Amino acid sequence: MIKALGAKIYARIVHRKNQKWITDPIEAQKKVFRRLIKRGINTRFGREHNFNQIKRQKEFQSAVPIRDYEGLKQYIDAVLEGESDVLWPGRPLYYAKSSGTTSGAKYIPITKESMPQHIRAAREAILNYIFKTGKAGATNGKHIFLQGSPVLEDKKGVALGRLSGIVAHYVPSYLQKNRMPSWETNCIEDWETKVDAVVAETQEEDMTIIGGIPSWVQMYFERLISKKGKPVGELFPNFSLFVYGGVNFEPYRALFKKLIGRVPDSIELYPASEGFFAYQDEQEDKGLLLLVDHGIYYEFVEAAHFFDKDPSAIPLEEVKLGVNYVMIISSTAGLWRYNIGDTIQFTSLSPFKVIVSGRIKHFISAFGEHVIVSEVEQALKSAIEQEVDPVQIREFTVAPQINPNQGLPFHEWYIEFDSAPKDMETFALEIDKCMQEKNIYYKDLIVGKVLRPLVIRSVVSGGFKNFMKSIGKLGGQNKIPKVSDNRKIADELDALFNFKEDNR
Repeated sequence: MIKALGAKIYARIVHRKNQKWITDPIEAQKKVFRRLIKRGINTRFGREHNFNQIKRQKEFQSAVPIRDYEGLKQYIDAVLEGESDVLWPGRPLYYAKSSGTTSGAKYIPITKESMPQHIRAAREAILNYIFKTGKAGATNGKHIFLQGSPVLEDKKGVALGRLSGIVAHYVPSYLQKNRMPSWETNCIEDWETKVDAVVAETQEEDMTIIGGIPSWVQMYFERLISKKGKPVGELFPNFSLFVYGGVNFEPYRALFKKLIGRVPDSIELYPASEGFFAYQDEQEDKGLLLLVDHGIYYEFVEAAHFFDKDPSAIPLEEVKLGVNYVMIISSTAGLWRYNIGDTIQFTSLSPFKVIVSGRIKHFISAFGEHVIVSEVEQALKSAIEQEVDPVQIREFTVAPQINPNQGLPFHEWYIEFDSAPKDMETFALEIDKCMQEKNIYYKDLIVGKVLRPLVIRSVVSGGFKNFMKSIGKLGGQNKIPKVSDNRKIADELDALFNFKEDNR
């Protein structure tokens, strides 16, 4: 009771303090910009890009090109070799290791200025929920955030690990008694072994807050149910808050309701190794509040023009609702005009709220259709809602089939169902219809007989888990791309499950 009362008081204080940047986000961004330039002037990057002459955003854009990890790699490599004052004053506190698409592992610097912002944002997301709903009872029970191992390596005097493992070192002392699992269990590297150990430690506890990437929380829930024979909501009657991020939750929503037996409140977070960008601040609004006062300066490039020779980037005050933007960040981690690879859309301009619409490298445009993740997810959701009997999907990915043995090319949907539709062909046609409604280019290709309607491959139960295990990426922060412009994953799935091309 005392902890819940204290949480409510603290939540009110933080909410009042945050109103300044929430109500005047443009001024907040200008202050962040000035601080970043001032701190970067005497770094190697700042000297090479004439930071001493930069006063405004236009000068910044002229001096500093947009880069991704590969573009900044020469500087990051220098940091990794032990050089100081390269991208940010001094040396980083940590390197967050994440998977790169073209460069193998990526090592993202986290500095003494950027690390507190990760913690601040996560804390504020919970406190905002408590303030807005008045619900603080969950703070009295046990909490678990399924995450990577907190064991860190040493890389020339700087600690290296997964972001979730790094964050595990910052659980405040007043929450240590509530935190689960034990440190020893959290350090287990093998994901399936770890999940079993987490189940053993938590099955008799009063779990009230559970968090993590939905697909891995799902595995935890299923192991609990398998062992105890009851839905999660009965095992943990006080479980009232689910915290998640990393993927769109909608494809998992029906399955989670079945596994839990009810629908707890939830908070969506938008964290990454490069920074903590947004969190859901209203239960009835899926838009995520953009964090404009947390050491990150934002620019946005229309996704449709991102691959133009000289794409135009705009500041926050110029964005429009519903446009698909590539988000560019500059931050206290020393990332300058950095393309994190995500595409977002604004759902509100007062305050600024976003949804993650996909990845700029995760799209299908083999025929000029430029299908993005949000279109695929929305089409799938619409098709499920048209079914009379419940359809539940565990995982899926989509790729183009460019050279079929016969007939027209098509988009190939690999879907693992928990509850499959009774008529798969009708279900596929409904998805295709929704895709045509959402993407005019895709519709033109279907109508023009360049593509034929999509084909569904029904993946066996546990298939995606076995696939991730086969490539050494089971657990942690690893996720299946929802769409790919190539057949790398599709071909591996074909080989693993002996799929034959559908020549209908």
